[in-house]
Amino acid sequence: MPARATSKSKNTKLFVLDTNVLMHDPTSLFRFEEHDICLPMFVLEELDNKKKGMTEVARNARQASRYLDELVSDAPLKIEDGIPLDKLGNKNATGRLFLQTKFIKYELPPTLESGKADNAILGVQMALQIEQPKRPVILVSKDINMRIKARALGLEAQDYFNDKVLEDSDLLYTGVLALPEDFWDRHGKDMQSWQQDGHTWYKVKGPLCPAFFINQFVYLESGTPLYAKVVAQEGDTATLRTLTDYTHQKNAVWGITARNREQNFVLNLLMDPDIDFVTLLGQAGTGKTLLTLAAGLWQTLEKKLYAEIIITRVTVPVGEDIGFLPGTEEEKMTPWMGALEDNLDVLNQSENTDAGDWGRAATRDLIKSRVKIKSLNFMRGRTFLNKFLIIDEAQNLTPKQMKTLVTRAGPGTKVVCMGNIAQIDTPYLTEGSSGLTYVVDRFKGWDHSGHVTLMRGERSRLADHAAEVL
Repeated sequence: MPARATSKSKNTKLFVLDTNVLMHDPTSLFRFEEHDICLPMFVLEELDNKKKGMTEVARNARQASRYLDELVSDAPLKIEDGIPLDKLGNKNATGRLFLQTKFIKYELPPTLESGKADNAILGVQMALQIEQPKRPVILVSKDINMRIKARALGLEAQDYFNDKVLEDSDLLYTGVLALPEDFWDRHGKDMQSWQQDGHTWYKVKGPLCPAFFINQFVYLESGTPLYAKVVAQEGDTATLRTLTDYTHQKNAVWGITARNREQNFVLNLLMDPDIDFVTLLGQAGTGKTLLTLAAGLWQTLEKKLYAEIIITRVTVPVGEDIGFLPGTEEEKMTPWMGALEDNLDVLNQSENTDAGDWGRAATRDLIKSRVKIKSLNFMRGRTFLNKFLIIDEAQNLTPKQMKTLVTRAGPGTKVVCMGNIAQIDTPYLTEGSSGLTYVVDRFKGWDHSGHVTLMRGERSRLADHAAEVL
């Protein structure tokens, strides 16, 4: 344990890590830059208890233990002086790791149960603060109640922020930009326009252009309406291309037409063969699953662009064994796929209005033969060729799990991730650290990806009213 503040430590902080931080992100050991880290003995005990099994938490516990082993294995004999965190090649981590090397007698309020891990960690923090009164000693924990207890005891505590893509989810890229009414006045000078492939193209120059992203949708509804997609951007010059109007019945996709502006943008992404990766955000009832399935069925069964549709979703709790359900992998996943069944019913009705019961039954059998339901548990090591891969409820994935899934895509595969970051069920994930938020932010501006945040619910007047008043 660090016994006293050195000249270096006067300017740095000492972070006491809770176990859940390491189990959430094993690399957190190297994310505190010049500051020092302390691991109480109870944290090592809990890591040891959590390392068994095949869950994401167990894997992270094992990885954190491996990092610690590499750090400690050839550490100097005087381990209480701290172990340099940059010895494994992490050059940004210039602080030191301190392990609890002696028994600490601490006085916690008698109402706090002795021997409990959380209280023992708080006791270590309290003792360190007494030993080093001039140095900030801060508890880092993903556990809200743990942080509340620390603050109630007069100790400093904070969440682990390093995994957050954004501090405020309202700043997340929406994929859509409303143009100002004077857009053409400021960007119309020396504009070039031409017709190509049934679309009108505009090459514009002006002060807004540097803020555009490739495959971002822009619209102007006053005067002559404009609905376009940014297809090129360089400096203060951008090229816009008008969209296919999927609100019109002649462009219906598997019998489905767009009911609002954002749904039209979504179908333009889903139906574009040059877009390999699509992310959709939106609350329940905005049409994410219906539009994605309709586009997938049309391109798989009619256009033959993809061999089949593969649907997967997070079974909360993530990665837990689903073996207690009877049947095959697909049958085990069926209870989680109620939304898929509901949407297939709608699509079957809309596409076969005149086919009668026999026609609808035949189409349903055909659809079921080309739609495969897969569990996330068996995705590692797979490669999908010419598949339309749908990842539903993606807000419950960690960035690491999201990377594992998206990297399954082989040649000719399109990946669609969708979810609602306001409905996260996984422990330790927030709107800012969700894997869905992560990919939306990291993929913006790539030539072969697109994103739309859907705003308006289209389920029913009852559902819309309930969303407003409840």
